[in-house]
Amino acid sequence: MRELYIYYRVDPLNAPAARAAVTEWQLQLCARHPTLTARLLRRPEMIDGRETWMETYSNDPLRDPAGVSAELQADIEAGAGAFSELLDGPRHTEVFFACAS
Repeated sequence: MRELYIYYRVDPLNAPAARAAVTEWQLQLCARHPTLTARLLRRPEMIDGRETWMETYSNDPLRDPAGVSAELQADIEAGAGAFSELLDGPRHTEVFFACAS
């Protein structure tokens, strides 16, 4: 099953607005793609005065065993422009496949 992990840095001063924007975007995505599970994670420590965040995206393996398609990935990445000015640098996308369920 194909899953996405997208990480980036956020200035703590922008964290509240970034959290609201990313959360709203993930809610919109999940409404359009009912099998999608989206999460927003943060490292506990700061690096160089910045927080490191990670968005994760996966699909319910019983309803969509292939996982996040290239088309869904494009949709996920396209919406990030709405909050990119709140981030400290680019988003980095990594694709992983489940070894076992």
